[in-house]
Amino acid sequence: MIHDPNRVYVFDTTLRDGEQVPGCQLTTSEKIEIARELEALGVDIIEAGFPISSPGDFQSVVEISKSVTHPTVCALTRANRGDIDVAVESLRYAKHPRIHTGIGSSDQHIKHKFNSTREEILARAVDAVKYAKKSVEDIEFYAEDAGRADVAFLAQMIEAVIAAGATVVNIPDTNGYCLPEQYGGKIKYLKDNVQNIDKAIISVHCHNDLGLATANSVAGLQYGARQIEGTINGIGERAGNTSIEEVVMILKTHPTLGLHTHINARNFYEISRMVSTQMRMPVQANKAIVGSNAFAHSSGIHQDGFLKNRENYEIIKPEDVGFPNASIVLTARSGRHALKFHLERLGHSLDKKELEDVYKNFLTLADVKLDIDDNDLLSLVAYRLVRQ
Repeated sequence: MIHDPNRVYVFDTTLRDGEQVPGCQLTTSEKIEIARELEALGVDIIEAGFPISSPGDFQSVVEISKSVTHPTVCALTRANRGDIDVAVESLRYAKHPRIHTGIGSSDQHIKHKFNSTREEILARAVDAVKYAKKSVEDIEFYAEDAGRADVAFLAQMIEAVIAAGATVVNIPDTNGYCLPEQYGGKIKYLKDNVQNIDKAIISVHCHNDLGLATANSVAGLQYGARQIEGTINGIGERAGNTSIEEVVMILKTHPTLGLHTHINARNFYEISRMVSTQMRMPVQANKAIVGSNAFAHSSGIHQDGFLKNRENYEIIKPEDVGFPNASIVLTARSGRHALKFHLERLGHSLDKKELEDVYKNFLTLADVKLDIDDNDLLSLVAYRLVRQ
């Protein structure tokens, strides 16, 4: 089924799972703008919404379907026919439609969410896939809370839904519970024990409740999953979803994994800022890949090493993800090399003794002023000249 066994498909759910963050609801026009940027980024699947949930969500799926050409447009449903009917209608303009249907797979969900039995849940799962398959060829099935599910029952469920027509099987760590070796082990178990697993793509959908979403997603890919689900900036309910930019850059930085995507990573910074602005959700400064400090160096030891050879302290070039540039931030921890770099940038080339004089005054100023800017540096040079 997969022509390139080493290709990882990227499924973006920023507009569905990401939008479930309180206060981050988007208008249809804002969703269309982000969807077009996701297409330019090169994502393979855009989960456009949960159409049954509201008229606004329904209309967003309709309009996004009209607005993008290359990505698959996906609509989420529960495992019931009413949801599926509405989703099918919302996807009527999609060039490449996908229904994403599913149900809980853990005993916790089966007993305490659905008040049901494994047998009944299995029958509902199969019925939903078969029903959706009558209208849409591409069917993804999610086994909610797979991270806590009994692995033998999970395998039974996955085998049954593939037989019913599922083309993608999503193994969500819905509550961010698993350790990477546990989650990777579940994917391996499915690869080894589901007889028809070669008829579907395994997808990883991880949450970040314990800060392990990215690690778990990569572990899943290492054991045979070939679709990764996540969001821009890692936004999402509670602690968020897997950060797409992190997984993509891990695969690029570790070619020995032998995996690749069709993502244009140079677009990451721009779309990160767009999502942050539209959703009114700031990106934390130390966020990997796209945070404002991701390529900032303030320690004197780090600055010296970076200025000698940037690869001493950078494993990713800022331009590879569209970041404006690396920055040498001047603080009280900065050394002479960093100060010399900035003074030369401003047109002042000092000898060793001159630099030492300015450096002493710089340290005094940096102890009381947190943000040293170009005007401060020029003032330090001018002060030295006056004292001569």
